[in-house]
Amino acid sequence: MAELKEADAAQLHQEDVDIKRGDGDQAAEQPAKSEAAADSDAKPSTTTIERHISIHTKLEGLEMLVELSGAGRKSCPLCPEEKFKACYSHKLRRHLQNLHWKVYVEFEGQRMCICHLPCRNLKPSLSGDQASGRHVAHYHCVVCSVTIARKTDMVSHLKRHVNKGETEASYSGSSDATFEEPAPSGQAYEIMKELGTNVQLLPNHTTPQKSDTYFNRKMKTNRQLVFCSLAVLAEERNPLECLDAFGATGIMGLQWAKHLRNAVKVTITDISDTCVKMIKENCELNNIRVDGGSRGPRGPDVAGSEVKGVPIATVEVAKMDANVIMHLRPFDYIHLDPYGTAVNYLDAAFRNVRNLGIISVTSTDTGSLYSKSPNVTLRHYGCHIVRTEYYKELAARMVIATVARAAARCNKGIEVLLAVALEHFVLVVVRVLRGPTQADESAKKLRKLVHCQWCEERVFLKLGNMVDDTLPCNCHGSLPGKTAVQLGPLWCGGLFNTGFLRRMLSAAVQHSMDDIQPLVKTLICESECTTLKSLVHGASALTNQVECGVVIKTLQSGDESGPADQSGKRKTGEESGNVVKKLKSDASLEHPPFYYSIHRHSIRGMNMPKLNKFLQYLTEAGFRVSRTHFDPTGVRTDATLEQFKSVLTKYSVPTYSTATQTSVTTEKTV
Repeated sequence: MAELKEADAAQLHQEDVDIKRGDGDQAAEQPAKSEAAADSDAKPSTTTIERHISIHTKLEGLEMLVELSGAGRKSCPLCPEEKFKACYSHKLRRHLQNLHWKVYVEFEGQRMCICHLPCRNLKPSLSGDQASGRHVAHYHCVVCSVTIARKTDMVSHLKRHVNKGETEASYSGSSDATFEEPAPSGQAYEIMKELGTNVQLLPNHTTPQKSDTYFNRKMKTNRQLVFCSLAVLAEERNPLECLDAFGATGIMGLQWAKHLRNAVKVTITDISDTCVKMIKENCELNNIRVDGGSRGPRGPDVAGSEVKGVPIATVEVAKMDANVIMHLRPFDYIHLDPYGTAVNYLDAAFRNVRNLGIISVTSTDTGSLYSKSPNVTLRHYGCHIVRTEYYKELAARMVIATVARAAARCNKGIEVLLAVALEHFVLVVVRVLRGPTQADESAKKLRKLVHCQWCEERVFLKLGNMVDDTLPCNCHGSLPGKTAVQLGPLWCGGLFNTGFLRRMLSAAVQHSMDDIQPLVKTLICESECTTLKSLVHGASALTNQVECGVVIKTLQSGDESGPADQSGKRKTGEESGNVVKKLKSDASLEHPPFYYSIHRHSIRGMNMPKLNKFLQYLTEAGFRVSRTHFDPTGVRTDATLEQFKSVLTKYSVPTYSTATQTSVTTEKTV
C-alpha cells in the first residue's frame, strides 16, 4: 500500500512539472505570437480559409478523398467508423454518391455535402448525459464555416449572407473579381453589359429589400420598350429633357444617353447615396460625363480617360426624391419604375410634364394587379377586381385608369400609346394632352365593367342600364342568384396606337433590339385587330401619323410636311376640327376590348382546331380577329362569347370520331 501511494505521488508530481513546462512554453511563445500578429497587421494576409472536405464542385473531388482504385476495405471520409464500417471500393463509391453527394446545399457552384463527422458537439441523450449522446449530421457553410444541422436552416443562413453582400469570393480571397477596388461593404463589383452599356453591380443586386442598387435582369424587355418609345419621341422634337426617376444602377438613363446622344438631356435621380455613387461610377465606365461634378476616374484609369478624349454624352445625376424633382422642373419624357406601385408619384409626374410629352409607368406589384390581393388593389388603385381569364388586360386597364385620374386632377388628358402586361410587370406609355377639354374626354372613358362569373362574358356598363340586362349571355335567367359583378372603374378606350408602334418597330430595328421585335409586331397586329404579318420597317412603311390632333413627323415626312408639321405643335381652328372629326369616324376601327381564351371555352370531348386555323374560321365568319400578347392562347375579336363558341363548336371534331377514322384507315391499309 505504501508503494502504491508513493507511485501516485510521483505521478502527480510529474504532471505538475509538465503543466509548468507547458505554461513556460506558452509564455515563451506569447511574444513570438504577438510579433507575428504585428507583422500580419502590417501586411495583409494573402492566405485563404481552407474549405471543409465536405465542400466540392464535382463528384470526382469527393471521390478523390479516398483511393477507390486500390484494393482492400476503405472507410468513408465523411462518416465515423461506428456509423459506416470500412467496405470495398464499389460499395464506398455508391455510398458517397447516394448519401453525401445527393444530399447537398448548393451555393455559387459549390456543393456543401452532408457530413457525419464529429464536427459538432454531441447531442445529449434523453437522460441529459452528453457522453452517451449521438453525433448530428450537418452542413459546413462555404462562407463562414459554421455547422448547421438542417438543410432549410442552411439555405436561410446563406440567404442572410447574400443580403449582407457576403459571398464565398470575399472570404476565399478569389482573384476573379471584376474590379480591384472593393465595394463599400467589402465585396467585389460585377460587370454586366446590356445594349452596349456597362454597369457595375453588387453581389446582392437581386435582393431589393436589402440592396439599394437593385437590378433585375428579367426587366430587359421593359427597358428596351421604354428606350424605343423615347427614341420615337426624339424623332418628333429634340433635344428632349428626360428623367429616369428611379436610377438604381442608372442603366436605363445611361442607355438613353449613349445611343441617343445629343437628342436627349438625361437626368437620373435616386434618393440613396449608394445609388448616386454607383451611377456616377457607371457613367465613367461608359465614358459619359457627369454634369455638375468633376469627379475623375479611379486609379489607373486616369491616363486611359485622357486618351479617350471627349465624353460621348453628358448625364445629370442628382440625389433627390422623385416627387421633389418632378415638382421643381419640367420634362418632356418621364419614366417611373419604383419597386412596387407607382401611384404615389403620378400626381407629381403630371404636375410639370410638357404638353405632348410622354410618361411611361412600370408597375411591378403583380400581386395586387393580377387579383391576388384584392384589398391592396382597392387601396392603391381604387378598383374592385376578381380573377378572370383576361386578368392581364384587366391590370393594364386598371393602371391606365389610375393614370387618367391623376392627369385629370392636373387638367390634363392622356392618349394611350402602349400597354404591355407580362409576367413580371405592367408597362403603360401615355402621351399628355394639356387642357380641361382633353381631361374631360379622358375621364369619360372610365367605366365600370360587367363580368359574368359563370361564362366570363364581359361588357362595359353604359349609364342607365341594369347590370343583368347589359350582358348578352343568358346566365342570369337560367341560373339561380346573381351571376354578374361590377369591376372597375377601368379604362374602356384603346390600349395601342398603331402609328406609334410602327415607329417603335423602326427604332428597334435601327438599334438592333432583336429581342423585342416579335413582341412589337404582335402589338401592331393586335392594335389593328388583324392577323396580317405584312410589317415593313423601312422608310416606305412610315407616313405622317395623326395622334389626337397632332401631326407627328416620321422618317418619310422630311420634305413633304410643312413647317407647322415639323414643329410638332397642335393644329388649331378648322383644320384641328377636321382632325377630330376624322378621329371620331375612325373610332370604330379601334381594337375590341378584351379577348377570349380558346382553352377556357373548349368543349369537353372535342378536339379543337389549331389556333391559326381557328383565327381563319373567325375571319371567314365576318369577325375581326387577332392574337394577343396578354395570353398565347387568347383571341381578340369583336364577336360575342356565344358567337365565339358557335364557331369553335362548328369546327371542333369529337374525340371518338377521330379514333374511329384512325382505326378505319389502319384496316384499309392492312
